[in-house]
Amino acid sequence: MNRTESRNNEPDTPSSEQLTEEFPTPAVLPTAVDVAAATHTGYVKNDNEDHYLVMRFGRSLENLSTNLTRGLLARSYDVTGYAMFVADGMGGHAGGEIASRMSLTRLVELLVETPDWMLSFETPEHAAVVIQRMKDRFFQIDETLRAEAERINTLRGMGTTLTVAGTLGHQLVIGHIGDSRAYLLRAGKFEQLTTDHTLAQALIDAGVAKPDDPATHSMRHVLTAALGSLGDVIQPQIHRTQISVGDQLLLCTDGLTEMVDDEEISYVISEAESAQSACHDLVDLALRAGGLDNVTVVLARFGAELADASTFSLEAHSASNLHQ
Repeated sequence: MNRTESRNNEPDTPSSEQLTEEFPTPAVLPTAVDVAAATHTGYVKNDNEDHYLVMRFGRSLENLSTNLTRGLLARSYDVTGYAMFVADGMGGHAGGEIASRMSLTRLVELLVETPDWMLSFETPEHAAVVIQRMKDRFFQIDETLRAEAERINTLRGMGTTLTVAGTLGHQLVIGHIGDSRAYLLRAGKFEQLTTDHTLAQALIDAGVAKPDDPATHSMRHVLTAALGSLGDVIQPQIHRTQISVGDQLLLCTDGLTEMVDDEEISYVISEAESAQSACHDLVDLALRAGGLDNVTVVLARFGAELADASTFSLEAHSASNLHQ
């Protein structure tokens, strides 16, 4: 980083040498992030109804020139965040592909239309605003899908899961509807952050069935909530936590979790050299297990040990370049 050195009785316009002198370290540093994603149609379906999106956002303030005493201001103030989205559409024919695609494009529209971006989760007030806005956006997307299905008869019954992760510094907020999932790997512990909106999970939560019951397994594909059919009763899950150095955050559709168990997923993520190679290996495992569904994964690695504090690598694999 550079400082601009200002001295009394010097001209108002500093020289180029002054502009490139080192500034003190900014108060807020972006968390080092290595992000990658991969998707594949699988071996059974003709179309990929999964969609994913990874975005980087931020706020920047750069000091170009000043005669303030050296050290009073940082050369720049940067706040960088990442947004990751995974959607798995349903509805037959083209409905599923359209629903998952529309959920992501509508979400981006809503974000861009927000007049005051809340780039801080530190205070309870700010966190409450972020969480409420995330809930509201789920319902707004639901309304958009419903309206489109009403407008076009062939899209009746379309819907989609949506799992969203937003990080800003060390803060993480998860939003979720459906049976796609978000996982956090921390210090060897692999934890599912979301709860499936499925009939199987509902029976388990009610104590009626156990996860390993055969009947439960057959009901894992029956959704109890999805965008396009939320109504006013079902609430999206919102989860807020903190990111630590070394954490890995995984978002995926059920095309992965139905084919590969959690233990194997955790092992692959732990052993992979990069987020990109981990995503490639996870999709590969799902395909080797049969590839019965579309499979999509997004992985983010957080840590100061990364070479570049603003590392962002996105590798998107499709049916054309991953296991023909």
